Amino acid sequence: MRSPETASAASYAWFATCAKSLEPLLQDELQSLGAQDIRQTVAGVYFSGDLMTAYRATMYSRIANRVIVLLANMPASDADQLYQAADSIDWLQHMQANHSFAISASGTNHELRHTQFIAQRVKDAVVDQFRASGQQRPDVAKQSPDIRIHAVLKKDRVLLGIELASGSLHRRGYRVEQGEAPMKETLAAALLIRAGWPALAKTPQPVIYDPMCGAGTLIIEAVLMAMDVAPGLLRADGYSRWLHHDKNAIDAVRHEAEQRRDAGRTWAGQALGSDQDLRALGMARRNAERAEVWDHIEFSSHTVSEAVVEMPVTLLITNPPYAERLGEDAEVMALYQDLGGLIKRNAMGAQAAVFTARPEWGKLLGMHSHRQYALFNGQLPAKLLLFKVNDDAIYQRSAPAVDSANQVTEAALDDGGQMLANRLRKNLKNLGRWARQQQIENYRLYDADIPEFAFAIDIYVDEQQQVHAHVQEYKPPATVNEADAALRRRQALLAVQHVLSLPASRVSIKVRERQKGKQQYQPLQQDAEDIVVREGEARLLVNLHRYLDTGLFLDHRPIRRYVHEHAKDKEVLNLFCYTGSVSVQAALGGAKRTVSVDLSKTYLNWARRNLALNELNLWQNELVEMDCMVYLQKCRQSFDMIFLDPPTFSNSKSTSNVLDIQRDHVTLIEQCMQRLRPCGVLIFSNNMRRFKLDPSVTEKYKVEDYTARSLDKDFARNARIHQTWLLRA
Repeated sequence: MRSPETASAASYAWFATCAKSLEPLLQDELQSLGAQDIRQTVAGVYFSGDLMTAYRATMYSRIANRVIVLLANMPASDADQLYQAADSIDWLQHMQANHSFAISASGTNHELRHTQFIAQRVKDAVVDQFRASGQQRPDVAKQSPDIRIHAVLKKDRVLLGIELASGSLHRRGYRVEQGEAPMKETLAAALLIRAGWPALAKTPQPVIYDPMCGAGTLIIEAVLMAMDVAPGLLRADGYSRWLHHDKNAIDAVRHEAEQRRDAGRTWAGQALGSDQDLRALGMARRNAERAEVWDHIEFSSHTVSEAVVEMPVTLLITNPPYAERLGEDAEVMALYQDLGGLIKRNAMGAQAAVFTARPEWGKLLGMHSHRQYALFNGQLPAKLLLFKVNDDAIYQRSAPAVDSANQVTEAALDDGGQMLANRLRKNLKNLGRWARQQQIENYRLYDADIPEFAFAIDIYVDEQQQVHAHVQEYKPPATVNEADAALRRRQALLAVQHVLSLPASRVSIKVRERQKGKQQYQPLQQDAEDIVVREGEARLLVNLHRYLDTGLFLDHRPIRRYVHEHAKDKEVLNLFCYTGSVSVQAALGGAKRTVSVDLSKTYLNWARRNLALNELNLWQNELVEMDCMVYLQKCRQSFDMIFLDPPTFSNSKSTSNVLDIQRDHVTLIEQCMQRLRPCGVLIFSNNMRRFKLDPSVTEKYKVEDYTARSLDKDFARNARIHQTWLLRA
C-alpha cells in the first residue's frame, strides 16, 4: 500500500465505514463521486482515489460514518507482529508531537483477544517513534483527539489508517434533541433512498409525509436530500489534523457544496410531519430550525387514527414503534391497523414505506408489499416494506388482529401461535372443568405441552373474579436463535390474551433461570400491585409481576391441603416458609400454634401480610427471620408437624452457610426429626429433579413416598416438578 504524497492529485487507498446492510448504498454513493477500485465488505466499502474524492465523500455521503486513509495492511498474528505492523508506518509523517491522538481497535484473533490490548500495542509503536526521534510523546485523548488511528484486525492481518474527518459523519449537527427510540441520520437517509425519494423529490410539487415523525429525523433528512444540502455543510467538527490535508481541495469541495445548496433552495416540494406526542413535536420543530429547513416542513399534532392530509401525498414514510416491551403487542398491533387505514385514506395512488422490526405485522396494514429490504436499526434486525398504494395492493378481505375493544383476535397469530391457541383451548376445556369441580381457582393450564413453546402458563383468579395469566418461559437452549425465541414469546403472549380474552395488563411473562443468592428476591417490576386469590378457606396475596415467583407455588396445593386437613390441635413448624401459605393453611385448619422460619425479610413480610389477611395473630403464629439450619441447631421446642421444603441450592450473603440439598438433606432431616414429637410427621419436599433420597434415611425412619399424591391433575405432565416424602419415627 503506497504511502501518501502531498499532492492532492495522488491516489490513496481508503475505507469508508457504514452501518451493516447499507454497504450497497454506500458503494453507489462513492461511485457517483468518482471513486475507483470499489469493493464492499461487511460494514464498509474499500475504494481508491485522490484527496478530492475523499473530501467529496465526507461532504456528500449520507450513508458513511467514517472515511479512513489506509496506511498499512500487514500480518499481525500476535502482539509482536502487531507492534511491527504499527511501527512500519512513519507516524512523524502523519502527525506532530503536540497532536493528541486515540486508537480505535476492532476485531480479534486467537492470540489477540482484547481490543483494548490491540489499541495499547499500536499506541506503544506510535509513542516509541516520537521518543526515538527525541521528541516528546503525543498525548492520548479519548474525547475529540486531533488524530484518530484505526486498527482493524481481520484473522491474522491488521489494517491501520487515520480518520479523515473529526467525528462520525452521521452527526449532521441538528439532532441535538431526540426521542425514546432515536434513528440515526444515516439510517434515515438509507430508508429514503430505498423508498425512491431522490427521484420522487424531483417530480412536480412533491409531498412527503411521516405520520409518526417523532423528533423529525426522517422528514428533515428528506428535505435536506431534496434541497441538495450536503451533510458536510451541517457539521461543525471539520477535519482531523492529519499532516497531508489539502486546504485548497477542502475549500473547493465546500464551495461546490454551497453552490449546490443555494441552487436547491428553489425546491417546490412540501414535507409534513405529525405525531400525537407534543414533546416530540417540539423537538422536531427545533431540530428542523437547526437544520435550516423548518420553512419547508409543516408539523401537526394528530393520532394515527385521526390524521388527514389536505394535499396529495407523493411518499408516505414512517417508522412505527416495535412494542419492545412484552405486553405492548396488542396496543401496537392496533396502531399498525390504524396506520394501514391512514395510508389508504391519504396515500392512494402514491408510494408508501414502513420501516419495522416486526415485519410479520406488515399484513396488519391490509396491503401487499411489492418489495422489502432487510436492514438493521442499530443491532436490531428490521425490514423496510415498500407499497404501491392502489386497489390491487389492498387486501380484499382481511380480519383485524385487534378488535375495537383492543382484544387480540385470531388474525394476530401465526401458524405456531394458532397451534398454541388450540392447545390452550383444549386444556381450558379439560382442566377448567376439573378445576371447577374441585373448586380450584388457581391452576396450571399449560406446561410445555408443545416443545416449540416451552412455557408454563398458570391461571389465577382474584377476589373480583378477574382472570390473570402468569407465563413463565423455560430458558431456551443456546442453539435457539434469539429472534426466533422472541417471536415465540410474543406469539405465546398473544395466544394467551386471545384464548382467555385478557388485556395485556393481566398477563405477565418471565424467563425462568436459576437464581443465585439475593437475586431471587429482587423485584422485576417495582410498582406491580398484589392481588388476593382464594385457596380453600385461605385468602393469599400473590404478585404476578414483581418477582420471578408469584408468592404461591401451585404445585404444592395438595401438600397445603394435607397440612390443613391434619393440623388440628397440632404445633406446626414451617421451614423455608417462603410467603407462609402453608402456615396459613395450618392455622385455618385448627393448628394450636405455627412457627414460620425464613432468612428472607421480603418473604417474611409477605407471610406477615398473609396471616393478617386471614385475621391470624402473630403471637399464635410466630415468624422467625433466621437461617433454617441455624434455627434447627438452636431450637429446643418440639412439634407435631414439620414442613421442610428447602431450595435446591442457596448461598445467600445473609449467612455463611451454603445449602446444597443433595449434600445436606440427611443432616436437615435428622435435625428435624430431633424436633419432632413421637407421633409427629415430617413432610419433606424439594424440587431438585435429580434428587436421590439417601438410603440411610429409609433405614432409620419410616418413610412414605407421597409424591404421586402430592400432585394434582394440572401437574400430571410434569411429575418431577417436586418430590415429597412423609417421615415418621
